Amino acid sequence: MPFMKKVNGRSVRDYTAEKEWDHKNGRLKDRAARNKARREAGLKVGDPRVADHIKELDKGGSHSKSNVRVISAKANAQKEVRRKRKVKGNN
Repeated sequence: MPFMKKVNGRSVRDYTAEKEWDHKNGRLKDRAARNKARREAGLKVGDPRVADHIKELDKGGSHSKSNVRVISAKANAQKEVRRKRKVKGNN
């Protein structure tokens, strides 16, 4: 497991290092942006659907309501698989 250290012969999770890594890599801001997109799409906690970005963020899309739609988690996973295959084929 990442962020583990040995203390008195036991493996202990290093929460400080994990938090620093999250801040350094912008993961907390990304998660907050995803949660905001879910809220703006009208999704509640526990809803099995997901907020999907019509134009991908790495291709210049935004978190604006006009670029977010609600789809099933399965459909979003299939879209991600297609996107990764496309990227892999271009390399």
